[in-house]
Amino acid sequence: MNDHKVFFRGNRGFSLIELMITVSILIILVAIAVPNYRSHVLRSQRSDAMSALLRVAAEQEKFYMQNNTYTGTLGTGGLNIKPTSQNGHYKLSVSGADQQGFVAEAVPNTAPDEDIEDSLCVFFSFDQQGQKYAHDSGDADTTTSCWR
Repeated sequence: MNDHKVFFRGNRGFSLIELMITVSILIILVAIAVPNYRSHVLRSQRSDAMSALLRVAAEQEKFYMQNNTYTGTLGTGGLNIKPTSQNGHYKLSVSGADQQGFVAEAVPNTAPDEDIEDSLCVFFSFDQQGQKYAHDSGDADTTTSCWR
């Protein structure tokens, strides 16, 4: 004889209302998480440009100490730096290099038919005096927003 009674309540599962509430909560969480993630990615890419420009400036000062002039060449025969940032998000260049100074520049490394993801901080630059500049896609000054 079996003293255990098994109660059968029919099919167990989620009601439509419970499912809709769960889906609604997930949608709210995704709506909060995606913009925060996107903001984090943009800050990370901006940091890639800024650190690359600071490396160029340090290498320029080393080059100046040895040659009494700045160079406009990245790579062999100039600075020992590749022409892209460490993570490859920006192209690097040096303009106006002479005995007086230089301007190191970083622009997004995108194909011509791609849109620039970060329209606020499209162009970064850094000169021999430590002046930092940034411009948006409309060429407006966004230095204080971008160089944080």
